[in-house]
Amino acid sequence: MTLTSRIKTADELAAIIDADKKAGKTVVTTNGVYDFLHAGHVEYLEEARALGDRLIVILNTDASVHRIKGPARPINAEQDRALVMAALRCVDYVTFMEEDDPRAILDKLKPSIHAKGGDYDIEKMPETAIVRKNGGEVKMLMLKAGYSNTIQYKRILAATEQEQGFERPAWLTAAQKDKS
Repeated sequence: MTLTSRIKTADELAAIIDADKKAGKTVVTTNGVYDFLHAGHVEYLEEARALGDRLIVILNTDASVHRIKGPARPINAEQDRALVMAALRCVDYVTFMEEDDPRAILDKLKPSIHAKGGDYDIEKMPETAIVRKNGGEVKMLMLKAGYSNTIQYKRILAATEQEQGFERPAWLTAAQKDKS
């Protein structure tokens, strides 16, 4: 199977998931931007994959990321993010969602388990009701401390500034430390 053949439409995946579930397999989904893949993501995805027989990653499209994170994001285009994700051994398939939250696509895919990373309150997450309505469950997985794309962006910015001899004013450095 080629990497690009692991990138599917939601309609294609709905049929695959339906067949898998009829065969008694547990299908796990997760969603996110995954702009810069880091070790924390990989560990999270491995843990999500261990919950079932198949892992499907739902990526926000570029348009969705612009709305959620602002016009400068994502750094990597959706097809590039999908190809990197499809290269991971723990990921079986990748698809996209245009919406800003996964309710519509989860209603279509009907996973056995939807994995979410972080410290969200499951009962307050918009996707919980949809997943449960379709007979699935939502599982919370802990994220690895010290890893985030925000941290990576700051490191890249600092390295670029240092390479180019840019010196931040003391007031700006102090203000950024207060926000961290």
